[in-house]
Formats: sequence, C-alpha cells, structure tokens
Amino acid sequence: MLKPKPPARLPAAQGFDPATTLIRMPEVEALVGLARPTIYKLMRQPESGFPQAVKLSTSTARGAPVAWVLGEVQAWVLARIAARNKAAA
Repeated sequence: MLKPKPPARLPAAQGFDPATTLIRMPEVEALVGLARPTIYKLMRQPESGFPQAVKLSTSTARGAPVAWVLGEVQAWVLARIAARNKAAA
C-alpha cells in the first residue's frame, strides 16, 4: 500500500491565511489520515460535514483538478476531536 506524502511545508510568511490556502489530495490525506476513496465518500455524505472540494478549472471531466481549503479541513479534524471528547465524557 502506498503511503501518502507528508504535507508540503506551508509558508510561515506574513499574511499566511489558512482560510485562503488551497491544498491538494495528498495533503488532505496526510492531514485527516484517510484514503482518497474514503474522503470522496465522506464528501458525498452531507451529514459527515467533510469540506467540499474547490474546482480549479472549468473542466467537468473526471480527474479535473480540485483542491480543499486548508482551514476547512483543519476545522473538520478539530470537530472530529471534539466529538470524540464529548463521547468520552
């Protein structure tokens, strides 16, 4: 089984904003710890709350480039952690 690449180093420069930083699938896989098919399955389930991809082109073809907003992916991870903590309480 292929191991996902670690997320690329994000710039520490002034003005860095996770709300406007787009990340591609390998970074999403590394951040959430899930495989590509599972991520797309979660996206089809509105109750999962998984963030939707942002289309990077006008193409409607399968395999057209997409990315995710870093801040939204991080918020989803934090929500999963919070849900775990509530279930344990």
